[in-house]
Amino acid sequence: MTRSGSTARTGIPEDSGLDDRVPFLARLEREERSALLALGRVLDFTPRASIIHQNEPSSHILLILHGWTKVTASAANGYEALLALRGPGDIIGESSALTGRPRSATVTALERVEAVAVEHERFRLFLEHSPEASLTLLTLTSDRMRAADRRRLDFASLTVRERFAVLLLDLARSHGRRTDKGIELAVPLSKQELAGSIGASREMVQRLLKELRERQVVMTGRKALVILRPDILRKVARSD
Repeated sequence: MTRSGSTARTGIPEDSGLDDRVPFLARLEREERSALLALGRVLDFTPRASIIHQNEPSSHILLILHGWTKVTASAANGYEALLALRGPGDIIGESSALTGRPRSATVTALERVEAVAVEHERFRLFLEHSPEASLTLLTLTSDRMRAADRRRLDFASLTVRERFAVLLLDLARSHGRRTDKGIELAVPLSKQELAGSIGASREMVQRLLKELRERQVVMTGRKALVILRPDILRKVARSD
């Protein structure tokens, strides 16, 4: 569930530092993990199915066993931002479980997803009786917040072109698989979803992809994006 092997797989070096990408279940001891999973029921979701809806009341948390999801939030003017990708081992919906507030974001399956749903009361009792699991969840929350703060700080000083290059490199590290053509992004994201991740318009992302295709840095298909020249993306990200 961790990503320690991604450097060897993609040839792109890992960032040293925050381990916010290590999922919740991978942080638990085996006994705790088994006990928590035993409290819930297994659910299956088809690709593009809505798993959690923003602003709706919540009754359970989800522990992802297989498949990837996207976490998005919509503003009052309709703009949708891609906040995160969550996959095997990740926990989603924990904030509402602990605060009792409505869902803060929408979670959508990007592919077939299998998850275990645990009702809030059972989840809270589990944490009460397992101080180590409670500390693990707190640490994960802190790691995610620090990573989000670092991302906002980094992006504030970058142009849209630089932010897009950073995003593609990040996706290659976390979701890339080496093929004979290059590094294929294994998680299917639309142009609108890519735009929402960097605070840009869909049209801007289309222009940037066209530019990168013409420079033979990336290759795109109907549902595929392959990075051919990560070295060029790194230069763009550094404003070289």
